[in-house]
Amino acid sequence: MKLSLFSVSYAGYWGQDQLNVTEFIAKAAKLGYEAVMLAGKRPHLSPLDANEEYVAAIRSALSENTISCEVIAGYTDFSPLAASEVPYLEMQISYVAALAKLAHLLGTRHIRVFTAYESTLQSPLQVWQSVVHAIREMCDRAAEYQVTVVVQNHHDVGVHSDALLEVLNDIARPNCKLGFDAWSPALRGEDLYECAKKMAPHTAITTSADYVRLPRYNYRPEFINYERAYPDLVRAVKFGTGFIDYSAFFRGLQEGGFTGIANYEMCSPVRGGGAIENLDAYAAHYLDWMRSNLK
Repeated sequence: MKLSLFSVSYAGYWGQDQLNVTEFIAKAAKLGYEAVMLAGKRPHLSPLDANEEYVAAIRSALSENTISCEVIAGYTDFSPLAASEVPYLEMQISYVAALAKLAHLLGTRHIRVFTAYESTLQSPLQVWQSVVHAIREMCDRAAEYQVTVVVQNHHDVGVHSDALLEVLNDIARPNCKLGFDAWSPALRGEDLYECAKKMAPHTAITTSADYVRLPRYNYRPEFINYERAYPDLVRAVKFGTGFIDYSAFFRGLQEGGFTGIANYEMCSPVRGGGAIENLDAYAAHYLDWMRSNLK
């Protein structure tokens, strides 16, 4: 299992301190990571900015720091949208194809994608079919660069493990695998050991973060009381200190045969704030936990 740090953690999206892409690569190596996962958008690896000079600088940073880029993270939503005259799916297919070309230049083997959020404008079946057709074409285009497309269990379509396997079977491409994470099934109540073991043979990467659940209530003055509100609020905490049973999850992955890439991400505000020192402490703690708890 190769331990990797996701650049979204230092991208500044949630007000945290920001590093540029080469600074991030050096940071990951200094912390002790073997690999990085680069966000396929600004400020790190947008195809709009990735000219020959920019790519050369990233290649140089990877080489100088003796670290690999194993994954580029694409950001997609394949829901059919209202403006039918706008080729949203074609734009996203072109975007992922551009990421696959960048992956080839960087020696990267995987492009992460999301499926789709459900839409009231289309039936669930239409959204499902849109996902399948778009990812098939992405896989076919990525194959030219020897790149595998990995589908993360994040968006609404295929978010349950059984549904995700159906999506994967429908896509039916040899270079399509899963990016199967623990936090989604944990929030929805799936058994982490069982689902991880079941999904492991199809999984190329997993991306981890840990959270505490904070129950929500709305005050009802007419009753001088509170009414339970759902869903709970979640907040990121240091790895292994939240509610997600990562010991069970990784045991299931390993027993199922997973030997891929284990990414760490800080993709929301974290307890303790977004100063670089706190981010570094979180990223270092993940490495310590993984090396101490996994065989």
